[in-house]
Amino acid sequence: MTLNELEPGTVCIMRDLTATGALGQRLMDLGFYPGAQIEIVRNAPLVDPVELHLDGYHVSIRHNEARHIEVGV
Repeated sequence: MTLNELEPGTVCIMRDLTATGALGQRLMDLGFYPGAQIEIVRNAPLVDPVELHLDGYHVSIRHNEARHIEVGV
């Protein structure tokens, strides 16, 4: 399951990051690493971006970026 498939209010644990290159590095710099707890806070009115609560702070990413983050509920 990937992060972009989840609904607001869902809490999950990150399992793997499939992005490579600059996008993979950007996501790791934002704090996406295996074992991180992520809560989906809300989607923007026009779907993108998605707001997440990650390690005590809020971060927003696009759905096409979220599809590279594999999670377990």
